[in-house]
This record gives sequence, structure tokens and C-alpha cells, in this order.
Amino acid sequence: MSVPEGVVDLRDQPRSDVVSAFSVDVEDYFHVEAFRHVVDPGDWGSMEQRVEPNTRRLLGLLNEFDVKATFFVLGWVAERRPDLVKDILEAGHEVGIHGYDHRPITVMTPSGFREDIRRAKGIVEDITGQPVLGYRAPTYSVVKDTLWALDVMLEEGLRYDSSIFPIVHDRYGIPDAQRYPWVEERGEGHLVEFPISTVRLLGRNLPFVGGGYLRLLPMRYVRWGMRRVTGAEGRPTMLYVHPWEIDPGQPVLEVGRLARIRHYHGLGRVEDRLRKLLREFRFGTVRSVLGLD
Repeated sequence: MSVPEGVVDLRDQPRSDVVSAFSVDVEDYFHVEAFRHVVDPGDWGSMEQRVEPNTRRLLGLLNEFDVKATFFVLGWVAERRPDLVKDILEAGHEVGIHGYDHRPITVMTPSGFREDIRRAKGIVEDITGQPVLGYRAPTYSVVKDTLWALDVMLEEGLRYDSSIFPIVHDRYGIPDAQRYPWVEERGEGHLVEFPISTVRLLGRNLPFVGGGYLRLLPMRYVRWGMRRVTGAEGRPTMLYVHPWEIDPGQPVLEVGRLARIRHYHGLGRVEDRLRKLLREFRFGTVRSVLGLD
């Protein structure tokens, strides 16, 4: 496949100089899909808001290592915390969108998804005064049945997506999707897809470097996966984290055992793990890794 003008051919990037993407999904603890059955979105405004101090802690951590990242901001958060969005931008980071109210694409129609994109994108662009190029779907909900969403993204002016997870999972995933960034040809244009990182082991794609996987899996395995992809394979990884994942003091909601493990286990170790990764590997914004600056 030919690479469009202005997009870096990542296949040719030297192995010794691979820069991975560091990304943050800016949402609060009560926005997660696992809590939707116990938290009514109409009650979000009355709940304890913790996204701003947690996001600022991540900003401080990134500043400590002089690393720029991409922050996929939920429109609901941007609407209520415009100064936080401005500070993210002023610190030199990229601002993308994470939808408006954290609904997965799987529960939306194409017209509803278009409205969601326009709302979130409009809010963020009004705050920053800059075009939004990137999107990440809540719950990685670009799956085989929602690939039409890529056409909507392109039509709404987005240039890249980071929503496809090439694994088998009960809520998301396209197991046979490519593991590295690729150019998705859609009708009259193209969209760059930067999938969530996996490592190939025993014939399967396995996750290793973000969210619950970063919290729950052994750090030795995480570092091995990073070295395997950026070193032996010579490709960039996509590290992702949520502000609530560095907040072990957050309110504990009454949810089932699986949701409790997925959300709360390992919160106290994430910040230290991020520091270790930031010391050992090189990171930048999604835009810079893809050559879209």
C-alpha cells in the first residue's frame, strides 16, 4: 500500500529511534462503561469530580520527563473544564476527542455518531482555536459492525483514529486487524488508524501496555512487550492511561466482582509504572509519531 503524502512510513523508521505514542483518555471515574448500569449519566454532575486534579498530575509527570502526549478529551469534561483543556494545549500536548458522553459507537446510529463527533469536536475546537485531528472511541468500540464510523470520522474532518484493538475481548476488538498503524482508504479519502498495541505470542495478539492491562499484568511482561515491539519489530506502541488510574483514593462504587477487579485493582502502582516506562522508552504525541505535524 502506498503511503499518502505527509504521512510517515513507519516501516522505514530506524529500530534504534522508535518513538511510541503516549495517550490519555480524559474522563472521570464515573464515566466508564462498566459503571453505566449503576450510575445514571443524569447524576454525573452531582458526583465528586476528580478528573481535573488527576489530569494535572499526569501533566506534571509528563513535564518531569519532557514528554508530549495526546489527550483524548471527553466533550462532557471539556465543556465543564475549559481551562484544563487550554492548559493541556499550552503545555505543548495534542488535544483530541473521546466523544461527548462516553457512549460506545455500538449503541449509536451513523447519524447519532456524527452528532456526537460534531458536538465534542466543536466544544474542543472552540476552546483551543485549533482543528482536532484525532479521535478515540469510548470502550474501543470501532469493531467489525461499526467500521462505518471511519467514514463519518473522515467526513467530519478527522485525520486519524485510535479505536481499534486487535484482540479477542468480551466488549471490543477486531482480532484480525493489523497490529501497526496503517492508512485506511475510505472512498475519496484516507484515515490513518493507530491501533491499540498488542504483542504476538503463541499465535494470538495479546495486550500489554495500557489501562487495566498496565495495572493488572506483571511489569516484566509489559517491559518485554515494549522492547519486543519497539526493538525487535521496530514499530511504535500506543500507551494509554486514564486520569482515574492514578487515583487510588477515588470513591468505590457498588459493582460486580469482575467490574471491581477491572476498575480498581492496581490503581496504586500505575504512576510508578509510568515513570519506569518514561525512563526506558521514548514517547511523543500521536500526531508526531504519525508525521501529521
